[in-house]
Amino acid sequence: MKHTSTADKKKTVAVGLPPGTLVLQGQQKVERTTITVCEYSEHSLQANTVEKIEDCFPLKDKPVVTWINITGLHDINTIEKLGKHLSIHPLVLEDILSTNSRPKVEVHTDYIFIILNELSFVSTTDDFLSDQVSILIGPNFVISLQEQNDIFDPIRRRLVQSQNLIRKMGPDYLAYTLIDLLVDNYFSLLEIIEDHIELLEEELLSAASTKTLHEIHQIKNILIRMRKSIWPVREVINDLIRSESTLIQKSVGIYLRDVNDHAIHVIDTIESLRDMISGMLDIYLSSVSNKMNAVMKVLTIIATIFIPLTFIAGIYGMNFDFMPELHWKLAYPALLFIMLIIAVIMVIFFRRKKWL
Repeated sequence: MKHTSTADKKKTVAVGLPPGTLVLQGQQKVERTTITVCEYSEHSLQANTVEKIEDCFPLKDKPVVTWINITGLHDINTIEKLGKHLSIHPLVLEDILSTNSRPKVEVHTDYIFIILNELSFVSTTDDFLSDQVSILIGPNFVISLQEQNDIFDPIRRRLVQSQNLIRKMGPDYLAYTLIDLLVDNYFSLLEIIEDHIELLEEELLSAASTKTLHEIHQIKNILIRMRKSIWPVREVINDLIRSESTLIQKSVGIYLRDVNDHAIHVIDTIESLRDMISGMLDIYLSSVSNKMNAVMKVLTIIATIFIPLTFIAGIYGMNFDFMPELHWKLAYPALLFIMLIIAVIMVIFFRRKKWL
């Protein structure tokens, strides 16, 4: 799929995962900008899809929490109109549209701006896709924006439940649930990678090949990318916890600390998987070296067996007139018999030494 320059900056990393692997959410790319709006309070909920961003503008002043989700950033006019209406800084709009910014948080007077990365696995192409998710937190609204996939359906299903805590809390808690969903999705990706590493380990011990080495390097590169995407998440969450902005209530801090623990767990898991991959690489190199050593050992033994035989053949291949065995009728079979006995004795010796 090709859009404007924002879509061209999407990053993909291929990995040779087996068919039928677990498929994560968000595999359908968005062909046009989709705007969904959820207005809710503890006792009411209204959700719909709007055609124009202008339809969302009156919601800003309503006494309910409004969640606007925009999927597809190729329509720059929509983002510009939203920024103008909410007085969002032009540099923030630029970060939203760039889709390759590093995860970060910026605290402004009227809103908080957060950038995170969403990673998903596409079964049709065996690719991992990276999608930037931007979140704006206001006094009574939350705006989430992403280019490729809308992964927030689980949050909408939770909003339908009137007793759910999201309905009783403010926009800061809604932002926490969005961040928590993104971090939890990392665990799903790690499960896929762990399953594939187990298959590679079995293949490595049974029939390692250059294809195995190629897949090990692919997974290693993916883990490096994931670490680069996830490591800054800790900084983002810690900045939110330490923030003195009135847009983040102290009651939400405990939930943010829980997400921070999840992010640390993800990073620790990535480090463990990287260690496993490095160990597998060492095992592969050792396996190749052992195979080479086994081949060289066989060739060395064969050469060693033939050294005395070649020596004998060399002596009797010299052109001297006075060699008594040359005129003996049984010289040829006797010499062959002696050479055979020498070879047999050497083979028996090597076997007793367990060199064969």
